[in-house]
Amino acid sequence: MRICRTFSCAFTVWMGIIAGQAIQAASAQRGWGPSDIVGAPMDSQVADTKEKPEVSAAMDLIWAFKIPMRDGVRLNGTVFKPSGQKEPLPVIFTLTPYIADTYQERASYFAKHGYVFVLVDARGRGSSEGEFDPFAQEPHDGYDIVEFLARQPWSNGKVTMWGGSYAGYDQWATLKELPPHLATIVPVASAHAGVDFPFYKGIWSTYVMQWLTLTSDRTPNQNLFGESSFWLEKNQEWYLARQPFTALDQVVGNTSTVFQKWMHHGTNDSYWQAMNPTPEQYSKMKVPILTITGDYDGDQPGALSYYREHMKFGDPETKSKHYLIIGPWDHPGTRTPKKDVAGLTFGEASLMDMNDLHRQWYDWTLKSGPKPEFLKKRVAYYVVGPGAENWKYADELDSIASNRRKLYLSSRGGSANDAFQSGTMCDQPDHSDPDKFIYDPADLRPAELEKEDIPKYLTDERFALNLFGNGAVYHSAPFAESTEISGNVKLSVWMAMDVPDTDFSVTLYEILPDGASVQLTGDAMRARYRESPVQSKLVTPGQIVRYDFEGFTWFSRRVSKGSRLRLVLNCINSSSSEKNYNSGGDVESESGKDARVAHVIVYHDAEHPSALEIPVVDLH
Repeated sequence: MRICRTFSCAFTVWMGIIAGQAIQAASAQRGWGPSDIVGAPMDSQVADTKEKPEVSAAMDLIWAFKIPMRDGVRLNGTVFKPSGQKEPLPVIFTLTPYIADTYQERASYFAKHGYVFVLVDARGRGSSEGEFDPFAQEPHDGYDIVEFLARQPWSNGKVTMWGGSYAGYDQWATLKELPPHLATIVPVASAHAGVDFPFYKGIWSTYVMQWLTLTSDRTPNQNLFGESSFWLEKNQEWYLARQPFTALDQVVGNTSTVFQKWMHHGTNDSYWQAMNPTPEQYSKMKVPILTITGDYDGDQPGALSYYREHMKFGDPETKSKHYLIIGPWDHPGTRTPKKDVAGLTFGEASLMDMNDLHRQWYDWTLKSGPKPEFLKKRVAYYVVGPGAENWKYADELDSIASNRRKLYLSSRGGSANDAFQSGTMCDQPDHSDPDKFIYDPADLRPAELEKEDIPKYLTDERFALNLFGNGAVYHSAPFAESTEISGNVKLSVWMAMDVPDTDFSVTLYEILPDGASVQLTGDAMRARYRESPVQSKLVTPGQIVRYDFEGFTWFSRRVSKGSRLRLVLNCINSSSSEKNYNSGGDVESESGKDARVAHVIVYHDAEHPSALEIPVVDLH
């Protein structure tokens, strides 16, 4: 979530690019779409690998391999082994709710490169016994799988995991239980339950029902999941009827899922926290880790939250063996990179053979082979944009930026309400009159912009140019020279409103010298959670409050000479997102009858210096 009907995360985009405007991107681009589930083809992987290991032409199979859990439930595994295996080998496994067959190509690849690979259906999915309870069941099941596989005659006792998105979450969920025979993990595009999926900062995406339908019952529902016209229509039906978010499963026609249970856990409460590592568990992790995510990965917030928490709480020696790669990829691209993403085209260097990178990592950590040559330092990141398109390296993620530049919001006449009559962002505070905008939950015009998927959502401007009076826009001056921006931007903005709660979205764009737009990053916030992600504190109407948007997705781009930055701030009003009707009640249960119009005032004066902070890298 990049978000777009893409949420995994990020308004999963949010991530992708989380903003309310990004929320509308096409679901195929979002992350967790069919291209994420189906074993990705390997024909687009073109990375140069100098020393290729000998590859077997054949493999052996163990079908219906039953793996007992501590409660007596048996999970189903499909075992792929090198043909004629003569000695025990390290074992890789994927624990997936998407049915083992969807990862057959990955399993075949590693079996032919000297590993045993086991595809395991998650509890209650495919041929596994039990009932599927998303996320909640995985920590203990993952532990039991590791220890069972370590005892098999074809295993040498060293077990690792493969996978991204949900399977990336599974790796962290398993590692937190500290199974003795888990030797390393490579979590890719990892969803972080309660952080970036199934909601972001307390704000739900309608995508949640699309994903729950995909994983309903035991069989795959990939065709229905990929029927974008159906999901667009159902989102619009729910939105136009002004129904509460809790009614979404009825509108879709699938009330057999955990959706209603999740509705009682709309913040990162103890329900979700039980699924993720604690500070104490991070401190006890002793295995090397390779984290992979992308600038446009809908689960980037989840992947980087795991990384940062491990950097904060982890053992110093183990942290020195935690490597991070951030590429110019969307969610599926973290497994199989492509040059073209949502309207942008990247350089050849962005195409990596991810299977081979994993193979090199496993060889290093499990077979005493050489460290992958690509991992020159602990952080590798790709810079996009004209004059860039190259990989760079750093010892620490937060050391990449040379300085942080503040751009202060300003406007003349308090009317920065669209891209053609916008406010400005200046290097010095400019004490100007406040701007005002109105969010009316009864305004359904945004639905007209959301009747189709938007494949090129990173370069599409329809949402930035059609705010319907709901938002404020600010432009920077043209950049005097090419400038690399790498990291997380931050926005501190002073606002007042006449309602106790609403949902804000903020999106940052580069406007190129020729007028073209590139979406860079975004964030969102429910006003009641402005001080704490779990403790609700309603806003006092009329009170001027500082809102700190610190969840922007990480990106790296060389902004062109002559380009400007565009910042769009508005209230979320989308058929892709839960609607906040501004009453201050339970948002999941609010409906059109609870609607209150929000009049928002944005301040930028001497006492209220609203500013965007950007991380700049010195190119000289």
